[in-house]
Formats: sequence, structure tokens, C-alpha cells
Amino acid sequence: MQPARITRSRRPVATLLSAGVAGAVALTLALSACASDQGGGIINTVGAVDFSTPLAIPPMAESTVAANGDRVFDLTADESTTQFTDGVDTDTWGYNGSYLGPTLVAKQGEHVRVNVTNDLDEVTTVHWHGMHLPAEMDGGPHSVIEPGALWQPEWTINQPAATLWYHPHPHERSEQQTENGLAGMFILQDDEEAALNLPRTYGVDDIPVVVQDRRFNEDGQFDIGVRGSIGAIGDEVLVNGTLGPYLDVSTDVVRLRLLNGSTARTYDFGFADGREFDLIGTDGGLLEAPAAMDGIRLSAGERAEVLVRVTPGETVMMRSNPPDLGTSAAATERNAGADTLDVLELRAADTLTSIGDTPSTLVDLERLSVDDATVNRSFTLNGTSINNRQMELSRIDETVEAGATEIWTVDNAMPLPHNFHVHGVQFQVLRIGTDQPTADLRGWKDTIYLEPGKLYELIMRFGEYSDADFPYMYHCHMLAHEDDGMMGQFVVVEPGDTAGTPPTAHQASDPDDLAAAGSGPRVRSSMHPGHLPD
Repeated sequence: MQPARITRSRRPVATLLSAGVAGAVALTLALSACASDQGGGIINTVGAVDFSTPLAIPPMAESTVAANGDRVFDLTADESTTQFTDGVDTDTWGYNGSYLGPTLVAKQGEHVRVNVTNDLDEVTTVHWHGMHLPAEMDGGPHSVIEPGALWQPEWTINQPAATLWYHPHPHERSEQQTENGLAGMFILQDDEEAALNLPRTYGVDDIPVVVQDRRFNEDGQFDIGVRGSIGAIGDEVLVNGTLGPYLDVSTDVVRLRLLNGSTARTYDFGFADGREFDLIGTDGGLLEAPAAMDGIRLSAGERAEVLVRVTPGETVMMRSNPPDLGTSAAATERNAGADTLDVLELRAADTLTSIGDTPSTLVDLERLSVDDATVNRSFTLNGTSINNRQMELSRIDETVEAGATEIWTVDNAMPLPHNFHVHGVQFQVLRIGTDQPTADLRGWKDTIYLEPGKLYELIMRFGEYSDADFPYMYHCHMLAHEDDGMMGQFVVVEPGDTAGTPPTAHQASDPDDLAAAGSGPRVRSSMHPGHLPD
């Protein structure tokens, strides 16, 4: 059985906008025309990078097993310096090191605890991106870790094998702290994935690939001053903190766990020779079957697991081609959508170990049913708000019942890039406009790019964790937008319960917002821009 093949057009997209949205277009274009949002022009690094540095592989985090069976990890956030270029010290932040953090690995069914120490001079949090866990352990902006303090979240791994990650999520400081280097991968394992003939020797044929764009000033320090409407735009690519990286490949098939760890940029990952690869997993785990592709678009925070086949002695360049942002040519160029970036060189050994036949089917993926959905909600991203509300720590925006299946319809009402991330749950894509999702969007997802003018219909089932007071987040994962207020909060409550009052790290700016304003189940209105016809 051959993997399904995905044929994608690299087309310029003319966004169809309603009259109401057209007014926002003019305003948005005017706002985006300010000097600070002009982007970096068209960046093309093809042939301009000397790939002469071995790819750094983040160490696997050490852990201990406590007497009660808990798997315990230790993470310390601290400031340091890193030499990305020999002889040049760049000020950086990292977990258990100078830049990025170790890869945490845990198995389904394990109870884990992470001892997180903050040795920074400012507050931080650690968000477990893509994880199913209680809201109080999720690491959002309410879970503040003061300088010198220890935070000890614990939870049971109750989801399938997947490539997740962790990063800071402090109120209005997520972009800066992530740009400084705070991020790491969290790999989940289970018996079903372990039974498949897939590459899984970490750092040999199973490779973490954390891709970030960065810009350095003349002193070798990070520079986030060149920006588009999406946020900071870098002109160089770091992979696992390595500039100009190459990977020595010793097997005929290599598994790359791709993470878009940038704070703003969207990539379209493929290979310079146009070869196909097999997509086997998305944000929340493996697909039902491999899908043959020649490129995959990943916006900030999204992940993909791919299998790449190589032949003895060849060199292959992994490249990001200009991603289809669904915006005008001018907005695309200002927001890193016209860039071509060489990312990672794969160097196959003269003699390769054979992995053997990789599977033509992967896992049984439960399909959530529209018939089980009891609530529809709609979310429109516009300006720096969602549903005309900016983030307020003291306000609960939505109230969800534990165990409920819901449909969330999300749209980007701006002619500029946005994406959407939901904490604490994985979703499936039902429709994009009137179209069925392509194979790269048919698995479990927690983050999705939103092309302007399209409705994204997402179905999700909320788990058993309930807490009327402690919220999860939903937001644009272009972190400058999150910091600017494009974020909301929801609580999961027991059936019939109502929202409580969230912990607040800051005094609400509006006295009316001091009380929780959690909504109950809400059906889409036909007047809402997110309404879909029956």
C-alpha cells in the first residue's frame, strides 16, 4: 500500500473579503505600513550559508523515579552566553544550559513531576505546549514563577505518542523570553508507536529539529528590531541552536521531528531537489497512514514528524520555500512569506544501515463526530483582539463542560497572518471553508495557521480535568500578537457548574473586569462572521 500523495499548488492567493472585513483591511494596511512593521525585505540564503557545523542534538533530560513511581525531571531557567559563531559571545537564556533546553521523554501512563527553578531576574512560566493536563499545571500566565522560586507541576501522561514542546508563557513577555532561547522538546511514547518499524534511536535516526529564525547585531547580540506585522523577523536560521548545521546520516531512512520554534515566522519545509518525504505525525501524534509530500507549511508552534529517505554518499539540503500565507504580495513580503531559506544539510554516509520497510499504516485514529458536539463557538481574530476582546487575566471568556465535544469555528478577519492555539486539548479539522482538510491537517492538532478570509471548523473533546477558577488559554501563537492581547481564557467545569474567579497576577485595568465573565455554552449567531450555513 502506497502512502497517500499530497499535491500542493504554490499559488498567489487573492483573499475574498466581505464588506465588513474590507473596512478592517484598510485600517490594518495603514497600521502595518508604519516603519517598524516593514519587515526585512525578501531574504534568500540559498548558496549563501556555509554548512560546516555539526547539528547540535539537545541532550535527553535526566530523570529519576521516586519511591511512589513518579518520573521526576529538573529544569532551571537561567541567563548565560552562547557562541553561535566562534569567538562571539551572545547573551542567551536556556534551561539547564546556555540556550534551549533538554528533551524530556515520558511514556503514556507515567505520572511525571517537573521541578522548575527560576534563576532569571524576572518572572517566567513554563507552558507544556500540546499536553493534556490540569489547568493549574499547564504553565500559562497565571502560573508565575518568581525569581529564585521553585514550581513543581505534576500530571499523568494520558495521550498518545507525540512531539510536544515547552516554552515560557508569562503575561506580555512570551516573545522576548522565547527569543532569548527558552524552549525545549517533550517527546511522548506509547506501546502502539513502539510496535511500529520506525526510526527511534534518539540523535541517530530520530532527530529533534528545532528551527528558529534569529537576527544578530554588529556586536553579535540578538536583534528583534526588524519586524513585520507578525513580530520579529530573523535573517539567519538556527537549528537546535546551530548556525549552518549539517547532520551525518547513517541510516537509509531518518525521522525528523520538526518544530517551528520561531516566535513569528511561518516555514514551508521541503528539500532543494524537490524529493518527497512521508509525513507520519502532526502536533498531537501519528497519522493513520503516511502521506507523501514535497513540502509542509508550519506556522509558529506547529510540529510535524517526517521520514526522509537518502541514498549512500548523497548530500541533501532541507529548505524552507516561500510559504503560502494567503495574503497579498505586499503583505507576504513584509511578513517573511517571500523568503527562501536553506535550513539543514543532510550528509548520507557511503554505507547506510537499512531501517527496513516502514509501515504503510500507523495508528487507529479516533474520528470525533459532529453528532456528538453539543456546543458551537466562534472566534474572530482582528486587530489585537479575539471577538473584540483583548486579554484580561481577571476575566474568563468561555466556560466548557468536562467531557463535552465542541465545534469551534475560527477565522482571521485581517489580511495579515495569524494562527490559533488552544491549551489543554487536541483538535481535529472538520472543514476549511467548504473544503475537507488535506492529509497534513487530518491528524491531531493544537495549533493551526489561519489564512485570511477562510473559516476553520475545529472539533475537540475536553477531558476529565475541571477547575472553575483556573483557566486555559486560546490565542494567536505569533507571540508578539499574544503579548499584545490576542488571547482569551476558558475554564473547564463539571456539568452544570459555572465559572469561578481566576487568579490574577495583575490588577485588572477595568473595574468591571474584576469579576469573572465566563460564558456558558454558546451557539454561533448567524450575525457572527464565523457563522457557517447549515
